[in-house]
Amino acid sequence: MAVYTRVEENDLTSFLQTYDIGEATSFSGITEGVENSNYRLNTTKGAYILTLYEKRVRVEDLPFFIGLMAHMAKAGITCPEPVADKNGNVLKELNGKAAAIVTFLEGTWNATPSPARCRAAGQTLAQMHLAGQDFSLRRKNALDADAWRPLLNSAGRDDINTLRAGLYEEAGERLDSILADWPENLPSGVLHADLFPDNVLFVGNDVTGVIDFYFACNDMLAYDLAIMLNAWCFEPDGSFNITKSRQLIDGYQSVRPLNEEEIASIPVLCRGSAMRFFLTRLYDWIHTPPDAQVRPHDPMAYWKRLNFHHQVKTPEGYGVR
Repeated sequence: MAVYTRVEENDLTSFLQTYDIGEATSFSGITEGVENSNYRLNTTKGAYILTLYEKRVRVEDLPFFIGLMAHMAKAGITCPEPVADKNGNVLKELNGKAAAIVTFLEGTWNATPSPARCRAAGQTLAQMHLAGQDFSLRRKNALDADAWRPLLNSAGRDDINTLRAGLYEEAGERLDSILADWPENLPSGVLHADLFPDNVLFVGNDVTGVIDFYFACNDMLAYDLAIMLNAWCFEPDGSFNITKSRQLIDGYQSVRPLNEEEIASIPVLCRGSAMRFFLTRLYDWIHTPPDAQVRPHDPMAYWKRLNFHHQVKTPEGYGVR
């Protein structure tokens, strides 16, 4: 489950009195997600999400995340809109945690999206990249390429090699190769940086919302696309679906065409984004206590994706045309 901090009825009632969104009619924890405590809140005036920010989200980053959601909503991107209290405050405190209320979005998601949904999601990512061009706040990517070596080392050689003999050494070699080819000076801007299928809501094949902006940052725009290629285009059996990849890239380019350098960099960006999620999942897999409320994702799923990318040398291998 993903409710770390409980909110009792009396606490909620007192909290809502500072807003003008009516009285609660229903309130329940949301079990999806791993970073924060989220609650579905229905009131006499509408539907909302109450989020309490847990220790993995730095309080000093919250103005960036909240501001970005407000900016995207104003630009026409359907995302949760932060709700201000009667005094104009969006960021509040509840039960000792930073907290905020945002609007609830209708729609569902699917772990194995169709090619049509991949195309629509690619278009939405490009729209977000364009909308973020005039967002004034900046946030460094805390999980950029500079963070990968420390992540590997902090996971520990012995613990990593319990997953598979020699994995630490092989991961280090793969990381050396990625960093040697890592691009510089590609177009940059605001990234969602975590646009997995569970963060894009649909009705049919139409995107009805983008959620969970709590990894958003400034970095290379094409890296955001590579994150999506890893998250959207592999089947449950680990195989790569080039039809989905082509649709995702075509959808993106129908809104924001990639330049030649970005296209040429797709293979290494895919390797890098696979390495990033392999390493963060590896760290969580090793360091999460057995009795933790949230079971970490298996890092080896991303190791298999990294193995695939290691064999792909040109953008055509991803369906670029």
